Amino acid sequence: MRLTLCAILVAVAVPAAAKTAPPKRPAIPIYTSAEGVSIACEGSLAKAGKLVAAMEKKEGGAGLFSEWNQLQMAIDDQLGPLYLLGETSPLKPVRDATEPCLQKFTTFNTDLLQNERLYKRVQATKPANAHQAKLRKDLLEGFEDSGVSLPADKRARAKQIFEKLEDLRQAFDRNVRDDPTRVTFTPAEMEGMPESYLKAHEKTMKDGNYVLTLAYPSYFPFLQNARFEDARRRYYVAKFNEGGDENLKVLEEIFTLRKELAGLYGLPSYAHYTLRRRMVGTPGVVDKFLADVKGAVAELEKNDLEDLRAEKAKDIGKPLAEVKLERWDTPYYSEKVRRSRFSVDQEELRKYFPTEKAVEFTLLVSQRLYGVKFRQVDVPVWNPDVRYYDVLDAKTGAFISGFYLDLFPRAGKYNHAAAFPMRGVSTLARRTPVTALVANLDANGLDAGEMETLLHEFGHVMHNVLSKTEYITHAGTSVKNDFAEAPSKMYEEWSRRAQALVLMKEVCPQCPQLTAQQLSQMQAARRYGQGMRYARQWAYSVFDMELSTNPQPPLEVWKKLEGATPQGYVEGTKFPASFSHIASNYAAGYYGYMWAEVLALDMLSAFKGNLMDPAVGRRYRDTILSQGGQVEEMDQVRRFLGREPSSAAFFAEITGKR
Repeated sequence: MRLTLCAILVAVAVPAAAKTAPPKRPAIPIYTSAEGVSIACEGSLAKAGKLVAAMEKKEGGAGLFSEWNQLQMAIDDQLGPLYLLGETSPLKPVRDATEPCLQKFTTFNTDLLQNERLYKRVQATKPANAHQAKLRKDLLEGFEDSGVSLPADKRARAKQIFEKLEDLRQAFDRNVRDDPTRVTFTPAEMEGMPESYLKAHEKTMKDGNYVLTLAYPSYFPFLQNARFEDARRRYYVAKFNEGGDENLKVLEEIFTLRKELAGLYGLPSYAHYTLRRRMVGTPGVVDKFLADVKGAVAELEKNDLEDLRAEKAKDIGKPLAEVKLERWDTPYYSEKVRRSRFSVDQEELRKYFPTEKAVEFTLLVSQRLYGVKFRQVDVPVWNPDVRYYDVLDAKTGAFISGFYLDLFPRAGKYNHAAAFPMRGVSTLARRTPVTALVANLDANGLDAGEMETLLHEFGHVMHNVLSKTEYITHAGTSVKNDFAEAPSKMYEEWSRRAQALVLMKEVCPQCPQLTAQQLSQMQAARRYGQGMRYARQWAYSVFDMELSTNPQPPLEVWKKLEGATPQGYVEGTKFPASFSHIASNYAAGYYGYMWAEVLALDMLSAFKGNLMDPAVGRRYRDTILSQGGQVEEMDQVRRFLGREPSSAAFFAEITGKR
């Protein structure tokens, strides 16, 4: 979110002083059998249960914050690695064994947050500082959201719902992750695909034909380059059936249960239940925001689509009036326009961003900006092409944290891109964080979108590993969902700006370097189609909000919503069946990607055009990245900007004017 790596990154030198104090690198358990998972799971739950029992015996709030911290660290030691291995282990028995374990932790957590004795102890706490006050507030909300204040019958039902929702989430993700669908193409149908793509997929050939999976490194380049429309159509339809009919049923049950959960609290919808804890506060704020987005991009989307329809008419030699632009046409003709109008060829960009050098570039940017050093170290990993790095202070060499990179596709692996927090920080306990970046990149080189994805996810990694929160509850990306994407959305900018990209020359002197003119053309190409892009984000967000407000059969809602868009609904597709975000904790929160982008683009202004300014980078690290959730998110933004945030840069971005 893996092919054997063709090179090992060069370790960065660390000051000699570090040799006198070896880093206290935490050992992350790597399980290779279902039995190992089960033993670890039961042991962790037993240990946590003993800690809870000891906490229950005490009265009053004294010592509660420290006790809670110890309990959460004990849980985190196993839960973080198990969650990651459930999505990335190459061993299916290990992946399968994590699911019942995660379900047991869900039950444990619900029981914990419905524990009246502990709830009373939290109520009795007297915070000694602002961070403890924030922790008290967050704990009280967590207990209340889990049903501790509900009547006994409603509390029991809430527990049943939480457990069932976890079971359904696992089933949904499993159906996507293990989808066996393959799409077969003849060599003739591969016309237009670059030689590197054909070579990379030679091993998939059977009976002289190419047999492709639904993985993004195969799917996206095909939609952008394959000459034959019917071939693109078949791949598009297959991809938009990922997860299958079973997931449509799962998703409907998920949202039905969520509405019932909200009803236990006397709230009209799941959107009301969850958004009261987010930055927006209410569904009305989200609805207004999405209406503003729609108003900004509606006409732009129509103009973009007409432009592409004209391109298609010219390409196939038909009168414009007889031509319809299909959804599987959009990526293909967008790329044709970018090549002809802006001289930007995504496949050609791969030679400017060889994958290993792109990774080195990402690491170097982060080191220069945040005053850290990364050192690759051999440690146990869950797959041979995974690698691990220590994070060290650039001046002292002191150990700060660590992260893993799991970058390439393989069977049974999580098929998107994400950062998995495996171990949260707690400065009071001298506990250091560990995170894993999981992606599915092309091993031969990155296009602009993949380069952006790499920087985006590494933004999450930095948020986790540079966190310095006192309590693990607030560690890293443990922030409100509609803020969590802000640091990563902001970091995307480093994938396309000259001040950062000049560092590619340092990591790869032999690589061709993008000129100022090429960078300008890349920016123009990126801005092309913003109307279509953000109209699609609007549709995803509205779909999520509709289900979160009034559960209905998901496919029927999607048909109606997509059917009202300029390109309409594609018969025979089931997009909701693979919309994993809203089956998990992004439900009633997909709008957060754009909401966070408002804050991200505004925070970018603090760099005043110099993205490699280490002084601003250090201030950003101290004000935003290190704070996790121990300071209210809007207060973090205000402190960094020195003013109230503005949405001006965001609306300039989505209309192609930034």
